[in-house]
Amino acid sequence: MTIEKIVNNNLCTGCGVCVSEDKIGNSSMRWNEDGFLIPTVTSNSDLAKMEKVCPFSLKNEYNEDYLAKKFIDNYQYIDDDIGVYTSLHAGYSLEYRNSSSSGGVATYVFEKLLSSNYVEHLFIVKEINGRYGYQLFSSVDKIKEISKTRYYPVTLESLFSEIEKIEGRVAVSGVACFIKAIRLKQNIYPELIDKIPFLIGIICGGLKSKFYTDFLAQSAGCSSEYDSPEYRVKNAKSYASDYQFSCKEKGNNRIHVVEMQRLGDMWGTGLFKSNACDFCDDVTTELADISLGDAWIKPYNQEGLGNSIVIARSQLAADIISQGINSGDLKFDVLDVDRIKASQQGSFNHRHKGLLYRINNAKKNNREFPKRRKRFLVKQNMIFNLVQKERLITREKSISVWRETKDITSFNERFKPYIMSLYQKTTINHKYLRIKEKLKKAIGINK
Repeated sequence: MTIEKIVNNNLCTGCGVCVSEDKIGNSSMRWNEDGFLIPTVTSNSDLAKMEKVCPFSLKNEYNEDYLAKKFIDNYQYIDDDIGVYTSLHAGYSLEYRNSSSSGGVATYVFEKLLSSNYVEHLFIVKEINGRYGYQLFSSVDKIKEISKTRYYPVTLESLFSEIEKIEGRVAVSGVACFIKAIRLKQNIYPELIDKIPFLIGIICGGLKSKFYTDFLAQSAGCSSEYDSPEYRVKNAKSYASDYQFSCKEKGNNRIHVVEMQRLGDMWGTGLFKSNACDFCDDVTTELADISLGDAWIKPYNQEGLGNSIVIARSQLAADIISQGINSGDLKFDVLDVDRIKASQQGSFNHRHKGLLYRINNAKKNNREFPKRRKRFLVKQNMIFNLVQKERLITREKSISVWRETKDITSFNERFKPYIMSLYQKTTINHKYLRIKEKLKKAIGINK
């Protein structure tokens, strides 16, 4: 088993941590034909060492349960679905909500980590020449520059070489697979636990190919080169899911905008998503000190400026949140576990309930897949599995059709039959669930 098999089976999400394990220096990250970042390797690369820090390692010696208990200090509770935690909330930051994609809580935590000297640096995603990538950041004064969501491939490739050059501690933000890769690295090199003492987890609906941004830009009317994509332009007078995508055309600096609701469901359909994400069973970024995501439940999803759900896992994270509430900087409600899960129910349905079908499908097609936690491998009904089958098709076809066309009109024409088939299967499944619920109520079954 090597990193090559992981890449060749489309199980790489481009975190880039493996590159830091190739001490010979033959590896680097590059774009593949599907618009994802993957490592280049040679026969001289340290392949075995590289796989040890891969979040989708086929050996999978250390799962999220083991790593959470090892690295997250003084947690109070544990749940099979969301992992270890100390406190649960929903709400927003009064100072950073307006300038952020959601409730502004990530920016608030970043600011507190720096201003309180918990860390001296952040390694986070920032705009670089009209696109996005990870950079070191150490300025409290410019904190609002980092407060936007980006659905564009990035990599941690330079993280460990960068932090070797600087004094002080570093906090890093990332999605579940990126955070896991860092924990795997810390598992090998304990000195990195002090160097990277705090991880901010972004709850992720799936990593997107760079084709996704091109698709959005052309949908908005950018017919030539563009930059400065903004994925979550909020409407304060509407509700949370009513937002826009915008970009700036390079030739004339004209801003183009498209209503995201006009484009349909970009997440449930799996459009432009990494194949690896279909084999991730970590819905809430279980290995971070604090996990943040959109509060897709009432009443929070009725507010156009957005609200965040907050899973404070370590005691330090819980203390930062508690201090923010007490000072009035954070407008928060306490949530229970069920409400937290409800806020991400779509992702739980796909990641957990659909996992066994996707693993069996991989086996059937002689494809490699990472070992996942057994409690999530649960049989589902045939109708649900038909939806999973269609999602696999729409995910794969969205990438291949865009790769072949690179034109929004041609893409929409060729892709329409696949998306219609998925919608038909999804509608049947919803009808089945409604009938099932009615029958349960009629015979007095509550669960």
